[in-house]
Amino acid sequence: MYHYFNVLCALLIGVAQGTPLLRSPTHHARNQQIQWSPCEANGTLATECATFPVPLDYTNEASNATLNLELIRIRAPNSPSKGSVFFNFGGPGDNGKLSLATYGPMLQAATGGYHDLVVLTPRGTGNTILFSCYATDEERAAAKTLYPELAGNASDVALGYNNVSSGVFADTCYATQNKTGQYMTSAFAARDYMRVLDALGGDGLLRYWGLSYGTVLGATIAAMFPDRIGRVILDGVANPHEFYQNRDLQMLVDTDKVLTGFCEECVATPDKCPLARDRSAAEIEEAIYELIDHVKFNPLLLPVAGTPVLVDYTTFKTQIFSVLYSPTGWDDFSTFLDNIMTGKLEEAGEYFAKISSGPPSLDAEAQFGIKCSDSYRTDNSEDEVLELIKQRHELSRIGGDVSDFVLTRCVEWKIKPKERYTGDFQATTKNPLLIIGNTADPVTPLAAARNVSAGFANSVVLEHGSYGHASLGQASLCTAKATRAYFMDGTLPEPGTKCEIDTTPFSGDNGWEKVLKELATDSQ
Repeated sequence: MYHYFNVLCALLIGVAQGTPLLRSPTHHARNQQIQWSPCEANGTLATECATFPVPLDYTNEASNATLNLELIRIRAPNSPSKGSVFFNFGGPGDNGKLSLATYGPMLQAATGGYHDLVVLTPRGTGNTILFSCYATDEERAAAKTLYPELAGNASDVALGYNNVSSGVFADTCYATQNKTGQYMTSAFAARDYMRVLDALGGDGLLRYWGLSYGTVLGATIAAMFPDRIGRVILDGVANPHEFYQNRDLQMLVDTDKVLTGFCEECVATPDKCPLARDRSAAEIEEAIYELIDHVKFNPLLLPVAGTPVLVDYTTFKTQIFSVLYSPTGWDDFSTFLDNIMTGKLEEAGEYFAKISSGPPSLDAEAQFGIKCSDSYRTDNSEDEVLELIKQRHELSRIGGDVSDFVLTRCVEWKIKPKERYTGDFQATTKNPLLIIGNTADPVTPLAAARNVSAGFANSVVLEHGSYGHASLGQASLCTAKATRAYFMDGTLPEPGTKCEIDTTPFSGDNGWEKVLKELATDSQ
């Protein structure tokens, strides 16, 4: 699952405002059949795949140009079928296949077992007009070496460096993607969902669970097509107003709170956290910041597979920031930090090799093709950008500067989108939304969930009592029962409900094995 602004990558102008443009975008889609066939997704549940043609350009009714969306689904184990639930796991840029394979059993249980689970691979990802600014991985690697993505406080010239390198990146993407890059917006993605929804048949109402950036897309769909909303969950909510404005300030309001929670949970479970060492949570937190400052001027050389790897301020701080997403990894990360603090660099290198070896969760440039198109504008001023960066740095000591390059790349963006949503995210949907926010989320705070809820009449916010990003990371029987009831019969939790989790940070256990057993027993 990922993830609003993939900070780990360091280590879309139309008038879609409540938009009448192709408001019923599927005048022929109901006559189209989706042909499913078995496929391999490396998960524990059987999957089927399909492709489905949609218009390349929804703003040009005279054009017959299409693109083929990739679809993957897990069939419902129970009958009668209650239709399909779509999932978007975030990014923007997560094509969803790996996430569906990973979380399939959990999502099947948390939706009730009577729905097919469907992922629509978004435009710009996978094989759906992939947004790639480089011809080869070698070109991409060379560009990252020449123009690394710097945290804004990495040096006294980092901000200027990011500005210039962002311009180079934007020019490169324009040169390679100026023909199809204009079709990448969330507004177009929303219309894609309506096309596929109609082709699937049924009651024509959308059932959807969006996480992280998937909440921005979900809010966009709900605002553009309020009469098509059946059951929509927004989970780990990004502020869509700020996302479309390329501001993203609210995302940082709880970031430092999560680091504080890491330190407090460390003290509470010293047998799982070598960092504890008879220190208070405040002392551990200050030691972490002191280490970050030390690495700024004294980068680490960690032995990785026998080769020294330079870990500088940007890499080190980005890694700390990213670990805040997932408490199930806090025990191992505390050992990593302790090894560095005590000079055990070989052991630290082993951990760094492990976390650096996995496949990327996002298609490399897709997040920018989507994000920068959604927030496209041509009137950015240098003073405005610098003030925004200053505010971000002040909001979060640990996360304020690590994704400055995302902001500056979108400021420099050259590809003008065909259509972007410009509305206010205010709507009365046919059925109310369920909105889930963690107690302390490093990038999608509970305040953003409440902000979005205020715009959608009768929606309810459910607080998921966890650190980390979105609700799937640490299981809660209470939350799973709430999502199941919502998808099964539309029941919403009482306003103000808070669900506690059924695991603990530093346990290394996400709690889902226990919760799945209890859900199975409860449904019998």
